[in-house]
Formats: sequence, structure tokens, C-alpha cells
Amino acid sequence: MTPRFQRTVAIDWSGAKGKRHRGIAIAEAPGKDAPRLVRPGHIWSRTEVADWLVREAAKEPTLFGFDFSFAPPIIDRGEYLPGERGVPGTARAFWAYVDALSDDEDLGAASFLERVHRRHFYFGAADGTKADFMYFRQCDQQLNRMGGRKTASAYDAIGAAQVAKASFSGMRLLHRIDGKVAIFPMDPLPELGSVVAEIYTRIYIRNAGLPGMKIRTRADLNAALVALGSPPWRGRGQLDDHKTDALITAAGMRAHLEHPKAFTPPGLTPRVATSEGWTFGIV
Repeated sequence: MTPRFQRTVAIDWSGAKGKRHRGIAIAEAPGKDAPRLVRPGHIWSRTEVADWLVREAAKEPTLFGFDFSFAPPIIDRGEYLPGERGVPGTARAFWAYVDALSDDEDLGAASFLERVHRRHFYFGAADGTKADFMYFRQCDQQLNRMGGRKTASAYDAIGAAQVAKASFSGMRLLHRIDGKVAIFPMDPLPELGSVVAEIYTRIYIRNAGLPGMKIRTRADLNAALVALGSPPWRGRGQLDDHKTDALITAAGMRAHLEHPKAFTPPGLTPRVATSEGWTFGIV
């Protein structure tokens, strides 16, 4: 790892309703050591994750990654929510907008999707043709050009992944930590200190040469880690895809830091940076 960051941390996120979420897992990859789970038996709340991150960010320079969209697409259509009045056009202002209009517990955002701006999100066949709702950011389109599987749209509110709920609850988290930790690429990359970035686990599973499947066994996990230049996992306990996603991504982020354009990928213009953001790992 370059001297800039002393560790990478991957947070497998959840937009589910409720106060605590079994779908959240956190892993860290310090130095050149094997990645490890942070409080592996703990059931996290989103608020707790936010507060933990701010404390940890002050301890040592760390690159934190969250697997949700930091903003919806706007470049192609010119608006996040076309036809709505009073919706801001930059990511940071949009985080505040989402936070102000969501009354869910623990940084949830289901009310924003289900009531406040319901017509923009796809919940099922009653809404019409799903393709009419599926819009993508510039970095998502770049991933497709690289041969990656198409990422889910931030307007997709159906299915087990609940991409929209995860992303919009994540935007509330970003608003909570805004000004306390640098958020890439909405903030310029600072010379010192910790940084928060968007991640996508499938990138690193693909980089490891494994098919786009859920990893649930120690053997598959360690095969991915070794392929990413990491020592194998030495932890104990039962694995699930949330934990393995976090472990693989923490190692993958660390490996990607060596890429000369890790933070300056082609396509990341100032306008894209402040409005849509970019997924760390897409170059």
C-alpha cells in the first residue's frame, strides 16, 4: 500500500427498515496484513457506523468504502428527479435534501422513496415498464464499457438488494459525516487524513478472477484474497456473503491504491465529481 493510507476499510451497507441490521458488515485491511472483520458478532445500526467511522478516521489515515451510490444519475437528464421543484443539482445539497425529507429511524430513507418522490422509483409491475426507470451514472456506463456487469440503478426499489433504499439511506449517512471526513470525489482528495469513497464489491471479485457469484466459503474467500495479493483470512466463525464482500473489498481497495489513476480515472470531470460521484475501482 502507498504511504498515503495506513489501511482500507470496506463497509457492506444495508438500507433495510429498522434500528439494527444484520446486513451490515465491516472489514479492514491494515498495511500488508490479512483483512479482518471489525466486531464480527456485532449487529450494527447505521447511526453507529457513522459515529464509529468519524472516530476511526481521526486515528490514522484510512480509506473507507461504502457499497451504495453516493448520488443518483444527473448528467444525462440534467436533474435527479425530473419535473420536481426545489430539488438541488449537486450531490452535497441533495444529501441534505434527502435527510430533511426522510422521517425514518436510524438514517433510513424508505419514506423518501415510498411517499415523498414515489413516482420516480420502480417498486413493481404496477409502476409500468421497469426499463423506463433505469438510468445510470457516468461511472456505471464506464464499468459497462470495461465489460463489467451492469450495476443496479439508484431508482430500483424492488428486489432483495433494495439498491434505492441502501443508496438513499447512505446519502443520509454522508450528510451526517459531511465536513468531518473528506468524501471522494465530492471533496478534493486531501494530502493528509482519511477519505470516504464509493465501492462496488463485484469489481474486486471480478479482479480476483472469480465469476460474479456470492462468496460464502473460506476456500472461495481465500482464493479471491490471494488473487488480490492479500494473505488469506485467518478469522474464525461462520461466513456469509456480507462478511466475505467486506473482506474481499477491503483487500481489493488496498490493491487498487497502487493504480496510477485510482483517484483520477478518465471521465471524472469536475461536474461529474460534484453531482454524480464515482465508484473507486472503475478506471
